[in-house]
Amino acid sequence: MAKPVLRKCILYILTFFLLFSSCNQSNTPAKKEIHDLVNIQKKGKLIALTDYNSTSYFIYRGTPMGYQYELLQNLAKHLNLELEIMVSNSLDDAFTKLSKNECDILAINLNITNERKNIFSFTEAIGQTRQILVQKKPDNWRTMSGHSLNKHLIRNQIDLGGKTVHIVKHSAFYSRLMSLQNEIGDSINIQELENYETEQLITLVDKGEIDFTVADENVAKLNQTYYPNIDVKTAISFPQNQAWAVNKNSELLLAEVNKWIQKMEGSSLHSVIYNKYFKNMKAKQRNQSAYMSIQSGKISDYDKYIKKYSKNINWDWRLLASLIYQESRFNPNIKSWAGAFGLMQLMPRTAKRFGASKASSPEINIKAGTKFIKWLNKNLKDSIPDKDERIKFILASYNAGMGHILDAQRLARANGKNPNIWTDNVDFFILNKSNPEYYDSKLVRHGYLRGHETYNYVKEVTERYEMYKKLIR
Repeated sequence: MAKPVLRKCILYILTFFLLFSSCNQSNTPAKKEIHDLVNIQKKGKLIALTDYNSTSYFIYRGTPMGYQYELLQNLAKHLNLELEIMVSNSLDDAFTKLSKNECDILAINLNITNERKNIFSFTEAIGQTRQILVQKKPDNWRTMSGHSLNKHLIRNQIDLGGKTVHIVKHSAFYSRLMSLQNEIGDSINIQELENYETEQLITLVDKGEIDFTVADENVAKLNQTYYPNIDVKTAISFPQNQAWAVNKNSELLLAEVNKWIQKMEGSSLHSVIYNKYFKNMKAKQRNQSAYMSIQSGKISDYDKYIKKYSKNINWDWRLLASLIYQESRFNPNIKSWAGAFGLMQLMPRTAKRFGASKASSPEINIKAGTKFIKWLNKNLKDSIPDKDERIKFILASYNAGMGHILDAQRLARANGKNPNIWTDNVDFFILNKSNPEYYDSKLVRHGYLRGHETYNYVKEVTERYEMYKKLIR
């Protein structure tokens, strides 16, 4: 009887060790996936996150602009990648997205701190700045002498003791103000605000809704050009390096970005870009303009009509605005070499068919253009049931004529591609319709086409629409 009992004991012991071993293995943390330049090159695009304000990234007269945006365009060109922009004005959200590899790089002027260096890798410095106290001047400041004005403003950092300063949540301004408390031996009431961006807080200072905020010097000085009632002369820090950030395991990307920064540093191109957004008088005029998206949410003078007639075709008005920008840059008086005219660049025969002429108002031109889009949609609806997919074919037909698009669909079908899918299917045959191998085919009824123009047209209109969606509410 002892032997069966012994065998049972041995079996229980083995089972216990197997279970323990299994549990131990399941609790072993998985090795973190490396997200580096090789992964980015495979997807063919650099995903960059930046902030939405009057210097980094914005829409002006329908055109995406911004200091960070132009630098990123240059970097993407250097890396031979397409650029995709993400927008967030929350540093906490931005850091989370980077840590989760939802973006590849943070193109925000980040102050380099030891705490942040433990989590992310910083690029080489792309600039230097000081942290500046932003405060409002007294109402009668224009009649005061410099000495008298200074008595009404904080010029000595010690005088911040007991004052309330509102800042962006999770910004480097917090650690600086905490250090300043120790330096002056007094407390500062630091109020961190979520879902606010520095320029919004500067606006609140100008309105008198808060007393103080902190901003980087270049941003503070730029904002003073259109908020003359604010004072930006009191620095609360020494000069600090600013940089972009990537994940710790993105070593190859970091090396390549640093190589690009070294090339850009001190170059005439960088000077032109910097001056465009921080020094030129045009920056002031731009920021005060009604066409500045961050203030007005406006794309053009014709938004009222674009919104009105986009409803007739069941389009997001921002998509129609992107098409009109592509056609005319919102200039109602422009005429093409082929005879197209107006905001929507209608050919005379098309315009007449849908109720417009060269003498028509911008509103009537838009109305006729949307009627033409409605006609295209009707003719494509049965063969392309998916609305989002059909929009690409409508855009292509608007640019090149439906006949060329039908040719490309026939070529796609004959070559084993899906004739009702644009990307990587019909777009290939549009792109190659200038090649005799394709336009000489018996399937082609409308001959040669400079297909790269139509290919780029669809791409640019849809990409701009995505930008508008991110920046125009």
